[in-house]
Amino acid sequence: MGSTGMPDTPDLHLDRLLSNVEQPWYKSFVQNVREAIHPQKLPPLEVTSKPVPVKDIWGLYGGGEKKAGAMSFVIHVCAIALLVVLGTNKTVQEKAKEVVTLVAPNLAPYEPTKISPKKAGGGGGGGDRSPLPASRGKLPKISDKQFVPPMAVIQNEKPKLVMEPTIIADSAPPNIQAPNFGDPLSKYGIPSNGTGSGGGIGSGSGGGVGSGKGAGAGPGEGGGYGGGVFKIGGVDKKPQLVYKVDPDYSEEARKAKFQGTVVLAIIVDENGLPHDVRVVRPLGLGLDQKAIEAVEKWRFRPGMKDGHPVKVAATIEVNFRLL
Repeated sequence: MGSTGMPDTPDLHLDRLLSNVEQPWYKSFVQNVREAIHPQKLPPLEVTSKPVPVKDIWGLYGGGEKKAGAMSFVIHVCAIALLVVLGTNKTVQEKAKEVVTLVAPNLAPYEPTKISPKKAGGGGGGGDRSPLPASRGKLPKISDKQFVPPMAVIQNEKPKLVMEPTIIADSAPPNIQAPNFGDPLSKYGIPSNGTGSGGGIGSGSGGGVGSGKGAGAGPGEGGGYGGGVFKIGGVDKKPQLVYKVDPDYSEEARKAKFQGTVVLAIIVDENGLPHDVRVVRPLGLGLDQKAIEAVEKWRFRPGMKDGHPVKVAATIEVNFRLL
């Protein structure tokens, strides 16, 4: 029986539960806000239980940490000692030096070809028909004009006009440190101008130094050194074109309607013939080769130095234009 005197039935219990659960939402919202701002103070918690000591599970391994650390240290020491022994073993070192080639490629097509050095084509020589060969010494000053040839033995000790000896060249040849003039390619001996003629030092002729012919230095002729090639500014008269062949157009350039200029470097020899034609600024599409083929047929009036034809290096522009 309830406090009201009414019998407790299942429906009555359900009504009581629903009455506590089904409350308006705004009331529950206000209640939640009030509890968030002013939470309800609860009485202190009274602990009625007591801790019970249990057996330490790690006690089963008593002293295991120290044994494991010692064992790890011993293993590392053994590994390091083994590496040292293997590294100092001669057999192991010899095996390590062996190289096993899995693939043997043929690199012959890609190896650079050896270029044989060219012999000097220019130079000069001289002498005073002395029975002794030219003595060793330094070269005189390089100039584009020669008024006095060099001498190892001065014949006229009191000239009326004193001038500095020179040789004709446009680049500095290798020289030696010596107090007197001579031929750097000769051997040391008694000072001598050499067995040549025409002044100068050596076994050639022309007032230069060496076994060649001319006022230069070396076994060649025509002045200069190391090929006897002068530059345009080092000659009295530069080469002049007397016969010209127009270059042909390549089919690739014609189809592409390609135009431009090919710059070539050439050497005009003493006979006015072009040599050593090479491309300095290419154009492509087969026009470079066409320009070389045309220039090789050109003819020049050779460059002149002191009244003699000499080799001269020059630069030529070959134009390609479509009409």
